[in-house]
Parts: sequence; C-alpha cells; structure tokens
Amino acid sequence: MTQPSSPTVSPDTADNTPRADTAIHLRGLYQAFGADAVALAGVDLDIPAGSFFTLLGPSGCGKTSLLRVIAGLDTPDAGTLHIGARDVTRVAAHKRNVNTVFQSYALFGHLDVAGNIGFGLRMHGHDRATINDRVQKTAAFIQIDNLLGRRIDQLSGGQRQRVALARALVNEPDVLLLDEPLSALDAGLRSRLQLELLRIQRRLGMTFVFVTHDQDEAMVMSDYVAVLNEGRIEQVGTPATLYERPANPFVARFMGHANLFAIRARDATGLTTDFGRLAGEFARADHVLIRPEIMTIHAADAPEVASAGDNVIHGRVRERLYRGSRMEYTVAAGETELVVVDDNRGQGMFEIGAGVALVMETTGVVTLDG
Repeated sequence: MTQPSSPTVSPDTADNTPRADTAIHLRGLYQAFGADAVALAGVDLDIPAGSFFTLLGPSGCGKTSLLRVIAGLDTPDAGTLHIGARDVTRVAAHKRNVNTVFQSYALFGHLDVAGNIGFGLRMHGHDRATINDRVQKTAAFIQIDNLLGRRIDQLSGGQRQRVALARALVNEPDVLLLDEPLSALDAGLRSRLQLELLRIQRRLGMTFVFVTHDQDEAMVMSDYVAVLNEGRIEQVGTPATLYERPANPFVARFMGHANLFAIRARDATGLTTDFGRLAGEFARADHVLIRPEIMTIHAADAPEVASAGDNVIHGRVRERLYRGSRMEYTVAAGETELVVVDDNRGQGMFEIGAGVALVMETTGVVTLDG
C-alpha cells in the first residue's frame, strides 16, 4: 500500500481547498455547549487519505466531539468540514459516505449477526441478493462468516466487536470512524484486536479515524496522531515524532513517562536543572525532557559510572515496579525524582533505599518550550 502523505494542522486558515490526497479537511471548527463549555476551539486539520489516524487526549479534550462532527451527528457552530472534495459541513449524517463503530457497538439484539451486518444495506434499498452477497463477503473478510446465524447475546465481546466492524464496512464507506471501540475489552483481547484492526485497515487502504485516551494504543496502531487538549490540537505527527520530539510539556507528559524539568540556568558548557547539571550543547528552551529509556541505572560505585563523565545523576531508589520484561524505578535525586526503566535480563534488582547512579545518553535529551 502507498504510504499516506503527512497530515497538516493550522497551515493557513484562509486556505479552505482540500488537497487531492486528503480524506478529511477541517478549518476553524468551533463548537460550544453554553458559554463556559467549549468542546472545539477552532480546529484546523488535514487527515491523509488511506491513513490510520488517531485522535488522542484526556477525557473532555474534544476528541469525541470532533468525531461526532465528522460523522454528522453534531453540527459545528462555526468552521467547515470537507470529506474528500465535498463540503459536508451542513450535510446530514446519512448522506455522508462515513460509518462509525461506537464504544457500545450499538448492535440490534432482535437481529442475528447477518441481520446486523446487512441492516444499513437494507436501509439504502439494496435488493436481497446484493445484501446477502455483500454480507457474506464482508463476514468472510472479517473472519466471522461462521457466526452469521447466531444471536448477539450468544457472542463474546471480541465477536461483537467484529460484527460491529463488519456492519460499518459492508457499506464501503470512504472513511471509518472508531470511537474507543476496544476500551471495554480485557487487555489480552484488546491487544489482539488492535493488530486485527490495523491489518484490516492496511488491506483495505481505507481512512480510519480512531479515538482513544490510551497513548500506548495510539502509538501501536497509528500512522499519525493528533493530541487534543481543551478543544485544541496541541500537535500532529507520527507516534515517534510525538514521543521523541513533543511540541510542549503537555504532549511530552501525555505521550508517556516524562522526566520534565525547568531549565534554571545555562552557559556554553551545559544546563542547570532541579536534579543537577547536564553537560553538552542544547537548544535554547524552557524545559528539558529526559525519557526513562535514555538512562541506565547502576550501583553508585559501578565502573560504568566512573567512566561516564559529567552526565551522571546520583540518587536513591524510592519506588520500584516489576513489569515483567522490565523494571521501573523511581529515583530521588536532590529535591526531585526521575523515572528510569531497566531491562530484566537476570541481573539483580535494586532495593528500595539503595544508592544508585543514572548514566544519561545526552543525544536523547530534548529541550522544549512551554
């Protein structure tokens, strides 16, 4: 499949012409529920055709409101929305070639699996032969053709999710919207269905717009991610870009463990922060970000510490969490704390209260404003 083009955000709100490779083109979307409840605060965004695109953010950030506007379930107070080249800002939901998979799945209990999948086709007036053919082909594609005669109450959670997905795909939409469809599933099933969804999207080449509050899920599944906060887009990019080069402290914290500290002073040889000094050349900024994986943890008197040079942080283990393949330590250093991860490869664990040294790879240190 051709790699989808890069998304854009806030390039020029005066330019309201969608590019040919853009599936969804939003400009100036504003929506409020009363004077003090702004759901969308002027959102500008281009979603590339054929991409798996995720709207990510905390509860109440506006991601579901944005999805509902794209679906046509809500109308924005201001702004424009194009799907492809068509302006659908005021077009009813049933007249957009967009389908939605909801968190609750919204399946019909009085219909069997085949009836649920074919429901939309019947509403669009297709004949019985066409409905049966497309239901059978879609069910086979999703690998649930053996379930077509079952009632919904006979299905597991994972099977219901697949039925909801098949019902959304059978109408061959231009865009598929997914509103936290995996959030109610247990961890093991959720991981398997993440991969299934990703494989289905790759095989179809269809634009998927996925809503989640889980940054791990977003990073695993997405070509691109838009991080939302208080109705605004903070940053758009690939998962790697958002994790490794966040635009501001909010994105840094939301995308994973962030050892984030204000820069207190700087000179030609390095920076001074709450935990001590960092030697090296760094871009001028307000904060320094140190992800847990760019540090290694050692006993305070280990040979690696003596040969590490200036970028060593000394402290004591305050907490430790066993996470199977890795250990996660919280280390108190001066008046602050840092989180560091360590692969479990048979070495002993550091005890609570143990004196340790964190050796830093400064090429992974990021400076940022905000």
